[in-house]
Amino acid sequence: MSVKIHDSWKAVLKDEFEKPYFEKIKEFLVTEKKAGKAIYPPGSLIFNAFDSTPFDEVKVVILGQDPYHNPGQAMGLSFSVPVGVRTPPSLKNIYKEMNQDVGTTIPDHGDLSSWTKQGVLLLNAMLTVEHKKAGSHKKIGWQEFTNAVIKKISEEKEGVVFLLWGNFAKGKKELIDEMTHYVLESAHPSPLAGGAFFGNHHFSKTNELLKEQGKAEIDWQIA
Repeated sequence: MSVKIHDSWKAVLKDEFEKPYFEKIKEFLVTEKKAGKAIYPPGSLIFNAFDSTPFDEVKVVILGQDPYHNPGQAMGLSFSVPVGVRTPPSLKNIYKEMNQDVGTTIPDHGDLSSWTKQGVLLLNAMLTVEHKKAGSHKKIGWQEFTNAVIKKISEEKEGVVFLLWGNFAKGKKELIDEMTHYVLESAHPSPLAGGAFFGNHHFSKTNELLKEQGKAEIDWQIA
């Protein structure tokens, strides 16, 4: 894999990269690609979240489950798609809530990269997926890795705001020390949640929590 990852994460996750389970992840992906299977995102973007948001700058974590499994969608950032790709339904609902909560205008694309530059880690629990097969890499070891990521943030940082949307994300709550961090929970933004995501005010609440700590607020507006 041609991997791009910020040096700060390489240092923090050094032990994880050297564990047997991580070697098995790499071997699995190489084998699948040799077998002609399409894997998303492209190898260079698998660790995009870690390359875009250095460990030292993480202030907010938005936890997703699986990369998008259609061609051209996955870019290594939870909920985000490249410019030129149709905005997925869950992200449309995120935009609607932002509009109601903090008055942002709804953009015409789904690239959330501007958030990552402000300390928002857009983390998926699984970092890869097979073409058209949601959850296909759920059991190859990624969750062990991303659980370790969440624990590292919890143990080594303070005052991070974790946004847990949907039951899967809420299941990661036990990895977070709520004495030193903030956890905001709600329904998933998917239309399947029947609109239960709306009205959670997570974007304004996040900024209030950052402001209380003297940290710069997130400009949620996507240009």
